[in-house]
Amino acid sequence: MDLDAIKSKLNQLQSTTSTANNFWKPEPGKQVVRIVPYKHNKDNPFVELYFHYNLGQNKTYMSPVSFGRPDPVQEFADKLKSTGDKDEWIQGKRLEPKMRTFAPVIVRGREDEGVKFWGFGKTVYQELLSVIADPDYGDITDPVNGRDIQIERQTPAEAGNQYGKTTVRVKPNQTPITESKEALEGVFKNQPNLTELYTEPSYDELKEALAGYLNPENETDTTTTSNGVAATTAPTTNTGTTKTAKTENVEDAFDSLFNS
Repeated sequence: MDLDAIKSKLNQLQSTTSTANNFWKPEPGKQVVRIVPYKHNKDNPFVELYFHYNLGQNKTYMSPVSFGRPDPVQEFADKLKSTGDKDEWIQGKRLEPKMRTFAPVIVRGREDEGVKFWGFGKTVYQELLSVIADPDYGDITDPVNGRDIQIERQTPAEAGNQYGKTTVRVKPNQTPITESKEALEGVFKNQPNLTELYTEPSYDELKEALAGYLNPENETDTTTTSNGVAATTAPTTNTGTTKTAKTENVEDAFDSLFNS
């Protein structure tokens, strides 16, 4: 038995578990959280990051666009959208990186677990910003005079759609994050840097992932697209693969952008 390999795998699993513990997502039902000031950017608790979901093999990749760096998938998406072809424009929109916003929170009733990052979509983000922009509310993250947020999560069955639904309600009462000075100090001291919890792929890694997505080899199973819909990743016929003109156009665009 290779003990070094066993130890390496154990460390990897422990590291993955530790990283997962830094995130929180609402469960079905109602929960209350408090957005707290972000240690690594005290002027703004919201962190906007961009991701490619299910680009290939059901993998998620952070987009370098998050940090203002070139992203080959974004470049290819822009090229498809500029062709004037409706189907290629739709394909380009699907390939664009999607924004996910994160905020550091304390989960009420689980304060002893420390600060976690709550990730949410555009609708919730807009609603929270609207509340903060309202002079009757203001800075809901203020350590002493801020406000808690009630979050209600509905399952897809309850919401009547395939995604479920998350609604937020900022409570009217102003309350402190905690009554304990020591606990408050811990909120600010024990916050990881969110961007360090993700691995940013290189330009070449993303280009390779994109090439695999456009030219899947011997893949006849279905994968889940970014919107949760099952889609076949490769055509299945009895006589081999037959490329359509649309597919050839997309592959030509890829070759033109990266291989010419």
